[in-house]
Amino acid sequence: MSVRKHRRAVFAELLLLADPIGFSAQGDGISLTFEFATAADLRSWLELAGLNGPCLLITEHERTDQSGRAYRSLHAYPTWHGWDIYASAVEYPDAPPLDPPTLDQLGALAASGGTD
Repeated sequence: MSVRKHRRAVFAELLLLADPIGFSAQGDGISLTFEFATAADLRSWLELAGLNGPCLLITEHERTDQSGRAYRSLHAYPTWHGWDIYASAVEYPDAPPLDPPTLDQLGALAASGGTD
């Protein structure tokens, strides 16, 4: 087992290497949870962190949720800097892109600064 880095240092390194959508420390004192928006983001972090070796435990599934919507999930369980990591990504391949009028309205709102 590697020497354990302080949790804050691990989170800082995570943010320097990747763009997670969430991360937290578990109450057990030995594990951290990282969430990524896409499987590609999770795979990129694993590569950059040097964790993509043959012994890495990964599960990947394509399923349908209760509403019938298809999704893909990727989970990885490496040990990194002395912590047990539970990394996951869930993506919905059928998510429709925003239509042009909505994009225009969002752009105008962002440019105007909005009003409260």
